Amino acid sequence: MSQHFAWGHININVSNLEVSIEFYKKLGFSPFVAGIPYLNFSAAHAAQIPDSAAAALGLPDGTEGRACIMQLDDGFPKIDLTELPKDSQRDPLRNSDLGVVRICLISENLAEAYEELKSDGVEFLTPPVACHDRLADVAVCKDPDGTLIELLQVYLDRWGPYLS
Repeated sequence: MSQHFAWGHININVSNLEVSIEFYKKLGFSPFVAGIPYLNFSAAHAAQIPDSAAAALGLPDGTEGRACIMQLDDGFPKIDLTELPKDSQRDPLRNSDLGVVRICLISENLAEAYEELKSDGVEFLTPPVACHDRLADVAVCKDPDGTLIELLQVYLDRWGPYLS
């Protein structure tokens, strides 16, 4: 393959941009750009996406929105929190659906992160649980719109038999 790709961003559509920004800050994200300049979106006010970009993204002409690019560190991928008109939104996918259903963040101390986030009002499906052969511990939380976020503590020292 002659093409090479690198991580850019993961888009998460949200119903309330300010509420979602505050939620993702709880997970350690910080604002990178208060908008998505190439879509003509800002965080401050709704603006119309250019029709050519709307077509490329499968959105109707005249779509307006607001957005904020968030980051965990200085690297990639970033997350784009995007608020679109309420009448175009549906429920987020669940783990049993097709397509991208969750993002995963790594934690060095999942039990501590879980307790801190739970006490801060973050909703979880379950407390952290040990996975197969205790190769990792996992907990899944929901953002304010129900998007699933997997929090994972990996124990690579136990992965020997699975690595090739």
